[in-house]
Amino acid sequence: MDNRLDLDGKPIKPITICMIGAGGFIGSHLCEKLMTETPHTVLAVDVYNDKIKHLLEQPAAGQPHLWVGRIQFHRLNIKNDSRLESLIKMSDLTINLAAICTPADYNTRPLDTIYSNFIDALPVVRYCSENSKRLIHFSTCEVYGKTIGSFLPKDHPLRKEPDFYVLKEDESPCIFGPIEKQRWSYACAKQLIERLVFAEGAENGLDFTIVRPFNWIGPRMDFIPGVDGPSEGVPRVLACFSNNLLRREPLKLVDGGQSQRTFVYIKDAIEAVLLMIVCLYFLSRSTNFCLWHTLRLMFLQENPDRANGHIFNVGNPDNEVTVRQLAEIMTEVYSKVTGEPPLEVPTIDISSEVFYGEGYDDSDKRIPDMTIINRQLGWNPKTSLHDLLDSTLTYQHKTYAEAIRKEQKKHYLIGEKCSEEEVGLVDFGGRSFKPWLSERRKKEHTWFD
Repeated sequence: MDNRLDLDGKPIKPITICMIGAGGFIGSHLCEKLMTETPHTVLAVDVYNDKIKHLLEQPAAGQPHLWVGRIQFHRLNIKNDSRLESLIKMSDLTINLAAICTPADYNTRPLDTIYSNFIDALPVVRYCSENSKRLIHFSTCEVYGKTIGSFLPKDHPLRKEPDFYVLKEDESPCIFGPIEKQRWSYACAKQLIERLVFAEGAENGLDFTIVRPFNWIGPRMDFIPGVDGPSEGVPRVLACFSNNLLRREPLKLVDGGQSQRTFVYIKDAIEAVLLMIVCLYFLSRSTNFCLWHTLRLMFLQENPDRANGHIFNVGNPDNEVTVRQLAEIMTEVYSKVTGEPPLEVPTIDISSEVFYGEGYDDSDKRIPDMTIINRQLGWNPKTSLHDLLDSTLTYQHKTYAEAIRKEQKKHYLIGEKCSEEEVGLVDFGGRSFKPWLSERRKKEHTWFD
């Protein structure tokens, strides 16, 4: 383990962190980072622990284990479990990652979305405030809603001006669509809990940091439908496209894939979060002392508070693409990773109403301004879009390809949950199985709800 020292050059004092949502995509990577590069203890709170099992298992005899006794899993649902306050009281810092954050749910489960992202988060904020515990609350870039530029005519020259689309934590307005567009249920709930956290800080002295992630992607993100998630589930864009590639299906572009997004590698983003957890500067054993001392003075002068009381965009504005461009790059990278030829028809267009259901709406661009996080924490992302997709799709193929092949073979043989287009379902005489499958679908039940 490399040394992590505070800005006075002293070893970091171990703290206890209550991490709510530790078993998810971000939580699993953050737990790994904390176990391997800090002396901190994590009370990992979640309903599932599949993505952190490797951290919870006892080491084999004779094998070194850096984090024995430093991570404890607590299986509980924060909606109605009295143990939550006790765990927060036992901790120095609480990190709240819990959320429903899949766009497909915003229309179909708006009540669950609002309750999960606002009502269920209320006790966490209250317990931290009442017990004088620091809180790092994970919000979303969706709180910005639509850009100012999106209301201008498409050919208006001001649409190209950064002031009309770059999103700044302390300046940009939060602009949502009409109430009947339930897609904004998530963003509204997240914005309201941000305002509550900020108000607790202003009125009751809560120490807080708010994180606004801009499309963090990497291994273990979301799920692959029918493998480690519901067959009828719709994950976020990277997992959706990965699922299509793994099954050799055309990638579905909602409304033509014209929305623009930025993407940041999970490992880069986790480094930013680590800088928020304690006021530290990373030093390897070979770091030049004079360089370290110069950086130390710079940080002490410019960043007296660094993370406390701040809202941080965490993204990579250099990795900006349209969703259509993302599909094209992923198709190219996946072909390189697997050696498989790309599909003759790599993408198909589909309307948002068909894909997400009635009530869907979207923002045109989400480009983060990085001024505050760079000034306060000295953080900048490093990984290019091609490199992070190479790493992620290599993981996806290694993890899921064999399971999907077996699933498709099974579907071919018994005709469950599979279309002709998915595996070319015809018998050896070229006759279609479709009529038989249609009857079977009427009797199916979705699993893993």
